Amino acid sequence: MKLSEYCSHDATGLADLVKRKEISAPELTALARVAHDKVDPAINAVVEFYADAEDVTGPEDGVFAGVPFLRKDVGSKEAGRLQEYGSRLMKGNIATFDSYYTTRAKAAGLRFVGRSAVPEFAFAGFTETILEGISGNPWNLARSAGGSSGGAASAVAAGVVPISHASDGGGSIRIPAGWCGLVGLNPSRGRVSGGPDHQDSLFGLAREFVVCRTVRDMAAALDVFSGPEPGDPFIIRQPERPYVEELNQPTGKLRIGIARAAWGSVQIAEDVLATLDETAALLTAMGHSVEEIASPVNSQDIMIGVMGGFNLGLAELPAVAAALGRPLDETTLEPVILKLMHQTLAMSPAEIVSIFETLRKIRHDVALATAGYDILLTPTTPVTAPEHGRFSTTRPDLSAAGFSEGDTTLFTFLGTFNATGQPSVSLPLGLDRNNMPVGIQIVGRFADEATLVRVARDLEQARPWHGRRPPVHAG
Repeated sequence: MKLSEYCSHDATGLADLVKRKEISAPELTALARVAHDKVDPAINAVVEFYADAEDVTGPEDGVFAGVPFLRKDVGSKEAGRLQEYGSRLMKGNIATFDSYYTTRAKAAGLRFVGRSAVPEFAFAGFTETILEGISGNPWNLARSAGGSSGGAASAVAAGVVPISHASDGGGSIRIPAGWCGLVGLNPSRGRVSGGPDHQDSLFGLAREFVVCRTVRDMAAALDVFSGPEPGDPFIIRQPERPYVEELNQPTGKLRIGIARAAWGSVQIAEDVLATLDETAALLTAMGHSVEEIASPVNSQDIMIGVMGGFNLGLAELPAVAAALGRPLDETTLEPVILKLMHQTLAMSPAEIVSIFETLRKIRHDVALATAGYDILLTPTTPVTAPEHGRFSTTRPDLSAAGFSEGDTTLFTFLGTFNATGQPSVSLPLGLDRNNMPVGIQIVGRFADEATLVRVARDLEQARPWHGRRPPVHAG
């Protein structure tokens, strides 16, 4: 197989070739290595391509048999492999067990071939670290790939692998999917287990999943990773049928609420709004009813609740550093993370309680405001990929408050649904005047990924995106 052929297939297509014995898993991994060597010096998306990647084994009859797969360098663990969280504090850290997510991935035939870049402790929407540098966007290297799954999205968009591990606590799947022109679903809270050690990650804000190029890969991945595991805090309603079967089901007529006005201080860019309106027109032509909705949430609540939940996660760093015998200062933590940690450690019990009360308020407010709609339609972000550094945790001039306010207002369409636990997917439904991807978000009712699969399928058929390639591409 030529490299161009490898890059033209999605994960489902490559797995079919392996099952038909038209190519072997080690041959696919070798092609992934060639693709990595060709583009990663430019995009800096992969922090490690395993030296022994071609020797990784697994079943050759699984859903994704033999498909090369990158693991995000935070979240799900892989026994015996480095997991450094994009942080100098965690340099050299090796996982001692496989997470449930990793076990499911391996059982499905995915071959872990390396680690993708993340911002320090997955804290930002910009993948830039002192440890590993800046991950570039294959559509324009001067622009951000997003975060925190920025390395994963950049690598998939550039053709290194067709699908990659990702996770989302405040937009971290959907931001890079939107900015890099990919499909990025954040499943319902409880749909994918974070266990055995993070089964209610970030107090229920964060979920593990993937970034990929096609809706059929998204549906197949839902079938692979969905389902309860021992110790999960609750079990949500399970699907009526496999998600791949939803690809052949009728969508029905839906009532859709569209967000045409900003939910924060960042106004929706003209090209983003045009793509949103074009998407609404497509859905109307399909027979759905679309009506405009006002913001169901206060952006200040998102900063207090979602960013507050993130910040509480930093409270464990002193114990982590003590166990490692390392200091907590500018030699181990980035400037913004250090400020946020000190801010968190100084919080009163009343301030901590207010975070959880605000999250409850968000869930209530959004539920009331959107109860009459089957799905919501919003921009993924109000702007396309901005320049590097805007809200990077490496910036010494950025205060804790400045980071939290800026990060929140740029991603209010996203963090809202981490708080509510609803499933939401970013789809690459347009390009702006500078040829940068425009992501449009579809939000479903809680536990209703099935409707999102069907709507995403309809939009992919109406406005195909799989043939688009960025200027930096292995193929």
